[in-house]
Amino acid sequence: MTRSAIPKMTLGDLAERLGARLVGDAGRQVGGLATLGEAGPDQVAFLANRAYLKDLPGTRAAAVLLHPQHADSCPVDRLELDNPYLGYAAASRLFDSLAGRDPTGIHPSAVVDPTATLGERVEVGANAVIEAGATLGDDVVIGPGSVVGADTTIGDGSRLHANVTVYHGVVIGRRVILHSGSVVGGDGFGFAHDGSRWHKIAQLGGVVLGDDVEVGSCSSIDRGALGDTLIGNDVKIDSQVQIAHNVQIGEHSALAGCVGIAGSTKVGRHCMLGGGVGLAGHLTLCDGVQVTGMSLVTNSIHEPGVYSSGTGAMANAQWRKNAVRFKQLDDMAKRLTRLERARGA
Repeated sequence: MTRSAIPKMTLGDLAERLGARLVGDAGRQVGGLATLGEAGPDQVAFLANRAYLKDLPGTRAAAVLLHPQHADSCPVDRLELDNPYLGYAAASRLFDSLAGRDPTGIHPSAVVDPTATLGERVEVGANAVIEAGATLGDDVVIGPGSVVGADTTIGDGSRLHANVTVYHGVVIGRRVILHSGSVVGGDGFGFAHDGSRWHKIAQLGGVVLGDDVEVGSCSSIDRGALGDTLIGNDVKIDSQVQIAHNVQIGEHSALAGCVGIAGSTKVGRHCMLGGGVGLAGHLTLCDGVQVTGMSLVTNSIHEPGVYSSGTGAMANAQWRKNAVRFKQLDDMAKRLTRLERARGA
């Protein structure tokens, strides 16, 4: 398969692979996915959010992935699933033109140290560097300009897109995806101050990424100061995220863009951090915590649930008044306490 080739299949094949109930022409061929409003007659659309229900009657798609409750409103063939968004996720992988293409081998301009170990069907792109003692599993793809540091291990089926940097001594699991510009294993922010200047603390630990981790573009995961920074299986990290040294993130957690986590903080399993969330250092978040966007967490959280801080946007004039009142809260609280005591007397 060439890089530009888009897989085609029949609706019958697609239904079988998704475990969906097909109502329509099983032999009709489709070659991609699109939104309800933009899909053409050879594409499949999906409906997973009721906000787009208005686009369903006018869709030109060959078929629509949807919940059975919306079947009567669908003017074209349909693929019925109880969880159409999950079905869309599976279908997207089937139509991914990168997923099925043949590996191109080692580019002539790549630099691969003779002591590195490469598995079967490995691809190393132009100007990429594989340093001494590195180990790449089967079906690993190293994009153009990427660097894999000395003694780093990358598991089967993992992919580094263009210009990814993985430092020395990093362990990356299977089916991991690192997007362009991400850096794994850089030094943590460790310095000691003698009263006049800073002295660097060597970062002697590493980074361990579990299986099925995905790291967005321009995100950084720092190596540990002594022990390792640990990212559990199936953790999803968006773009421009900063994870400091010795942070631990539990399995199946997700971090949206611009999250910042200070050193030695532990995030539990199945946690979700919204965009711009900041976690102070040396905290613990238990399993099942959700923190809404732009919140700052300065204390450990020991009960699962949804947590927020900060205030939403408002007109500037109103915000300025509220900001003044915020500065007066301590004085107002003291006055209220005095009034309550006087009333009690």
